[in-house]
Amino acid sequence: MGNIILEAPVFNVSAAIEAAQYGIDRIELCSNFPEGGETPSPGMLSFLKREIDIPIFVMIRPRGGDFCYSDKEVSIMKEDIKIHLDKGADGFVFGVLDSMGNVNSDACEALLRATEGLPCTFHRAFDASRNLNDSLEQIVSLGFNRILTSGGRNTVSEASQTLLELFDQAADRIIIMPGGGSKPEHIDQFSVNSFFTEIHASCKTWKKSANQFQRKGLIFSEEPKAFTHYLGVNEELVAEFKSKLI
Repeated sequence: MGNIILEAPVFNVSAAIEAAQYGIDRIELCSNFPEGGETPSPGMLSFLKREIDIPIFVMIRPRGGDFCYSDKEVSIMKEDIKIHLDKGADGFVFGVLDSMGNVNSDACEALLRATEGLPCTFHRAFDASRNLNDSLEQIVSLGFNRILTSGGRNTVSEASQTLLELFDQAADRIIIMPGGGSKPEHIDQFSVNSFFTEIHASCKTWKKSANQFQRKGLIFSEEPKAFTHYLGVNEELVAEFKSKLI
């Protein structure tokens, strides 16, 4: 099992550096954790490419909420891809659905062309799609490299059987990467299937930030800890995941 890749989403520069230090194989670089990840700053990518030496896949998502984007939003996504390409992105993570929950092939094709052949992950928009099996076939035909999925449920734990079935449907045509509440024990569950080669796990934890002052009653985020803590990476949890991969 030593060839299974452990990917982690990170939402700030400190977490990205920690992920590399603790043994994460690849990071998904995002912003805005409360919305599940949006496009990060090009400056952060540029800085990290000088600081760490693991692959950095960049989330391309112009806003939170649904995945049915307007033509203007798709244009913004293409522009974001071009900018992050120039800053050294190793791959991209995105997905677009139409108004009825089907994969928007035209928009995805345009975004894939903009990546200039870099590896691309269709993210958990897949889980929001109308029919997982049909969506998988469309995504394969488009040329994506992998699908990040919790099996159409809120967490991997709720959809382990569905994920095993998706492994079989995908076979070696595309990587199915479980993600969404992934736990170390999921590696044991999925390793029975030879098509399981990657797992996405946040391994996140709140860590004290340098800030020591907070004005009473002043709130900038729905998360109370966000003004005194940052969302970092749990070294012990990474080690637990990695121990399952040996």
